[in-house]
Amino acid sequence: MRLSQLLKAKIHHAHVTYANPDYVGSIEVDRDLMKTVGLHDGELVHVWGVDHTSRIITYVFSGPPGVIGLNGGAAHFFKAGDRVIIAAFDLTDEPIIPKMILVDENNKLVRDLTPFSVVG
Repeated sequence: MRLSQLLKAKIHHAHVTYANPDYVGSIEVDRDLMKTVGLHDGELVHVWGVDHTSRIITYVFSGPPGVIGLNGGAAHFFKAGDRVIIAAFDLTDEPIIPKMILVDENNKLVRDLTPFSVVG
């Protein structure tokens, strides 16, 4: 069996609401956004800066509506107001259709970006 690492979920243009270096590390994400794209508490995620070059890998945990917060060491790479992309990948031997969404400046769902099919 050959496994490929394929995009599973993406939250596009989320806005960081806080950065707290004194909290034990991770990223807190609005639980409704997590549910929409299929992220689970403790899941490994990539966080990519849109407005600068910071990129980190951490784990996600659910938070209240509108919250995108970077904690611990991750907080040194981002500040409140930064736009980020949050992405997760699966190891699989089958094609998957990633769940992708675009959010506004208040981290509210604007549009479903999920493709209808996988080309390949």
